[in-house]
Amino acid sequence: MNFTLNQLEEARRALDAPLFANLSGDAHVSFEFFPPKTEKMEQTLWSSIQTLAPLAPRFVSVTYGAGGSTRERTHATVARIVKETDLAPAAHLTCVDASKAEIEEVVRAYWDAGVRHIVALRGDPSEPGKPFAPHPDGYANAAELVAGLKAIAPFDISVATYPETHPEAASSQTDLDNLKRKLDAGASRAITQFFFSPDTFFRFRDKVAAAGISTEILPGILPVSNVAQTRKIAAMCGASIPSWMDQLFEGLDDHPATRQLVAATISAELCRRLYAGGVRNFHFYTLNRAELSYAICHLLGLRPQTAAKEAAA
Repeated sequence: MNFTLNQLEEARRALDAPLFANLSGDAHVSFEFFPPKTEKMEQTLWSSIQTLAPLAPRFVSVTYGAGGSTRERTHATVARIVKETDLAPAAHLTCVDASKAEIEEVVRAYWDAGVRHIVALRGDPSEPGKPFAPHPDGYANAAELVAGLKAIAPFDISVATYPETHPEAASSQTDLDNLKRKLDAGASRAITQFFFSPDTFFRFRDKVAAAGISTEILPGILPVSNVAQTRKIAAMCGASIPSWMDQLFEGLDDHPATRQLVAATISAELCRRLYAGGVRNFHFYTLNRAELSYAICHLLGLRPQTAAKEAAA
């Protein structure tokens, strides 16, 4: 029987060791949630937090709506995490529609509640489609916000970065310059916008290193279960969805369980390839659901800490 080169390559891959065999469990993770709007959504969120907490995340972040629209709910969620769990929460904060005095009031309340980590963002305008305009008495950008936060209290600060370039940036170089300003202002790490190709992250990591930036760049992973929703978000933040991924979800609108399996497979393979490239820290955009993130973490070798301790005893 004759085999093409492509068939031989596929056969070689199939006969190699399984992708997730014998991983040492040395990966570290963090999770992002958003503040719930309803009681039912709150139950879903807390169920997800309880499911993911035993994986001992480095931190869990809680998002902040455009224009500060979720300020109270974000604070309430973060405060509850501090009060009811052993997790380290990171509160998102933006510059939008807030004076420096208002931001100081918010962050001092966080500090008093025991929060020591802020994800500092410029933020999206409160009115979609309109360009960002700084508050007359506020911070003009995320770099200024980082410096302002550091002047208020010694927060651990994370910032955002865009492997495929922020849609408002004049060029990839100006986007990289902006990242450097945020890190120079005192940020400890940058969390990337989601992406779906490992090469996207590796190329960006090389570019960051070439620019003399040695600060941690944390890849943001979005396990996709709703392609239409993901496409909408991706269009807003400049992330590209590969055609092959679109094709894998075709015909699955009425098959939610199958969509979950496909989504977990795609995201797990992405994380495994990142792991092979030396990545050991992953940040998951959970959309307040635990199943996909938990499955991927399990494939990466992570196990609940309590179970691990009992097994070692």
